[in-house]
Amino acid sequence: MLKIGDFSKLSRVSVKTLRYYDEIGLLKPLQVDRFTAYRYYSYEQLPRLNRILALKDLGMALEQIARLLDEELPPEQLRGMLRLKQAEIEGEVAEAQARLARVEARLRLIEQEDVMSKYDVILKKVAPLEVASVRGVVPTPPDQGMLWQELEEYLAARRVRATGPCLSLYHDDEHKEKDWDIEVCEPIEAELPESQRVKVYKLPAVDAMACMVHHGPFSTIGEAYDALMKWIDSNSYHITGPAREIYLQTPAKSGDQQDPNTVTEVQFPVTR
Repeated sequence: MLKIGDFSKLSRVSVKTLRYYDEIGLLKPLQVDRFTAYRYYSYEQLPRLNRILALKDLGMALEQIARLLDEELPPEQLRGMLRLKQAEIEGEVAEAQARLARVEARLRLIEQEDVMSKYDVILKKVAPLEVASVRGVVPTPPDQGMLWQELEEYLAARRVRATGPCLSLYHDDEHKEKDWDIEVCEPIEAELPESQRVKVYKLPAVDAMACMVHHGPFSTIGEAYDALMKWIDSNSYHITGPAREIYLQTPAKSGDQQDPNTVTEVQFPVTR
């Protein structure tokens, strides 16, 4: 028989790990001296230990390994466990590859501009949102105030309050100098009848929304759009719907395009 220290050197498994395997019943010593509490192992236990290490290397949990070793699971059940592990690892690899692609894209942007961007883009899922909206064509984005006035007067007359930050949808497929197709929206929960101009519907959920926060006046929000579009292009995404502007902190004076304390989240639904 081998003392635990000698068995540790032979198997290249630490004494601490061997003691833990003993505690959880995964690999019990062949004998424990009742006076000294020394643990003793045998050469015949090496195959079991090697099987434990091999299965652990596959990413299997110790509880799964114990079942495999002690319950003599049939081959089909073992194949099923390994296929689940295979799918889990493939998912981790795909996630790591996507993260690597984002790192490479960020490096390219820094190399192109020779400066760290003040904007950070995140991808997130967006839940469905019930809204009341008014859509119209206005000369330029700052002129959408007339749409907001129309919507807010309609809601106020029916005593319906917004339940969160208001937002605008930009329906044009490309940048325009004039005549912007904009839809202004207020999230609601109360029942609200529609009119010819005011629509009530649910904005659909989005699985991948590229989002960026712009802290500054509306007059400089174009910088955020430029940075977001560069990120989308660098990461090989494609825009799949209208841009959203979420007005997290509106100007102190309604319509003020120069308020530096304005906070706006710009969003684009994307896919690869």
